[in-house]
Amino acid sequence: MGQLLQLHALLVTDPPPASILDPNLAAVKLISACSARAKPHHSVLVFSALPTPNLFAWNALLQVLALHRLFSHVRHYFSLLLRSSTLIPDEFTFTSVIKACAGLVAISDGEQSHALITKRGFESNLFVRNSLVDMYFKFGLPSLARLLFDEMPDRDIVSWNTLVAGYCICGDVCSARGVFDQMVEKNFVSWSAMIAGYARSGDLVVARELFDRMPERNVVCWNAMIAGYSQNEKFSEAIELFRQMLQSGSVVPNDVSLVSVLSACSHLGALDMGRWVDGFIKRRAMELSLFLGNALSDLYAKCGCIADARQVFDRMRERDVISWSIIITGLAMHGHADESISAFNEMLEHDVKPNDITFMGILSACTHAGLVDTGLDYFHVMKDVFGIAPKVEHYGCVIDLLSRAGRLDEAENLICSMEVAPNVIVWGALLGGCRIYKDIARGQRVVRRILELDPDHSGSYVYLANMHASQGRLDDAASCRLKMRDNRVMRTPGCSWIEVNNRVYEFFMGDKSHPQSDRIYAVISELGLKMKFEGYVPDTSLVSQNIDEEEKEGALSMHSEKLAVAFGIISTEEGATIRVAKNLRVCNDCHDAMKFISNIVNREIILRDRSRFHHFKEGKCSCKDYW
Repeated sequence: MGQLLQLHALLVTDPPPASILDPNLAAVKLISACSARAKPHHSVLVFSALPTPNLFAWNALLQVLALHRLFSHVRHYFSLLLRSSTLIPDEFTFTSVIKACAGLVAISDGEQSHALITKRGFESNLFVRNSLVDMYFKFGLPSLARLLFDEMPDRDIVSWNTLVAGYCICGDVCSARGVFDQMVEKNFVSWSAMIAGYARSGDLVVARELFDRMPERNVVCWNAMIAGYSQNEKFSEAIELFRQMLQSGSVVPNDVSLVSVLSACSHLGALDMGRWVDGFIKRRAMELSLFLGNALSDLYAKCGCIADARQVFDRMRERDVISWSIIITGLAMHGHADESISAFNEMLEHDVKPNDITFMGILSACTHAGLVDTGLDYFHVMKDVFGIAPKVEHYGCVIDLLSRAGRLDEAENLICSMEVAPNVIVWGALLGGCRIYKDIARGQRVVRRILELDPDHSGSYVYLANMHASQGRLDDAASCRLKMRDNRVMRTPGCSWIEVNNRVYEFFMGDKSHPQSDRIYAVISELGLKMKFEGYVPDTSLVSQNIDEEEKEGALSMHSEKLAVAFGIISTEEGATIRVAKNLRVCNDCHDAMKFISNIVNREIILRDRSRFHHFKEGKCSCKDYW
């Protein structure tokens, strides 16, 4: 890019005569070269310096903007072109414009462009017709797209691929498969489209069968399958397939591959693999694009390395509202409320307008730190200053904020005044406050509301069972659990993940499937004795079954995060940080136990539950026991 800029500077400062080098020809070459280096904005600068751009220059610019998904810019420059009295758009112009209309789902503009195409006699052009078929599929009009396909005088492999991909986009995998099976010639695009289509519909078995049947694969095919696993929450499978891609040696991962695997690593807390991806980017001197930078920053934030997340953020040349939201939310998850608020103010100074996700981050920062009045102020700013209508998630965050602070009347009144219908999560936030402050009457009322919305809500039955158990009404507690069984209400099992030597291990409560289970349980037993000596008292009130105290203590010791931590102790070098991710909120007993364990083994334990990070070190937690 540096050499390209030098050449551009030379053309500007000492331009050759037009008889030797046509300025439009030079501009077209520069525009294309800037595009290849992911610099579309520089392409616009080159074009804007032309005194009289010809159609080739216009088409080059529109193609670059469409290629980089700057669709609103395509529409703007096409409007300028139409105002020209000397230039008439051709088929190359319209392929870029149609792509932009499809990307913006601008149905009216797309129909007008189609009318212009027909009027100018380009509708039978193969490239234009392929683009029109794709556009109408993206408009959600598959019957019209199919009609245009059937009327095509000539078709190529792109035409058939567009039909397959279009049906997949519309969710009609059966029609896509029918077309796919009809095709005499198939290429990487058609195979990838079918794999992505089945993955999008949730049928990963058939998607993998197709992938395994492929005679040859390129990076797009690998990406389709890896992304399919990641999007369907099969994160371990996504990482394993990425490893296989690397081992194949036939393809080199690109931005799309890395974003998909980073997403999987983020969910599993697979930091080692994430760091490897970061190193891969640096070794290959890859441009840290907006999407790749956001994915990498998000990975570090979700793996407990907020300082690394900020370093990636600072390396990025381009940032958007998502980039800022990742940092704001990451700081909030780690309990750094002041830094999160500072980042929010810094974003505003950079003239980046916050969105609803940004405000979820800033509200959660206030929730985790107990900043009730500050959180309420931001809630009003979101509505009154930025005109963002609160979603049910924002209400849930504010109600959680009020409930944790014991302001249960305010929380319940806010639910009653919500502009959107409260859901189970909103009522569940209030129920959490009732549990903390032992407001039994209100809790029972809230449970009734929740069960009206979701009769299979396991948390409500568990709350009632625990409430009865805490009052010594063990028969009533047992009755609640029997009712759960009779109604076939399934409780989400606690699951924890830990990464050791680039491999992610999964543990469930009472899990004995691991080859080292005997050692893991031996460590738990040894830690249990040492913890009691240090003053740890198991919180057996969390176990509502009618069993004796010793059995209750045994049940608590088998929670998934304790198993994962014990495995981390025996599988990593002494003094190494142990990082665990859990799918549910950490319970009171495990939270207390982790503080004792961190002190006994002299290690930092970083536990990510479904709402925040807990950094346990020297017998203390970063949340200051407020979570």
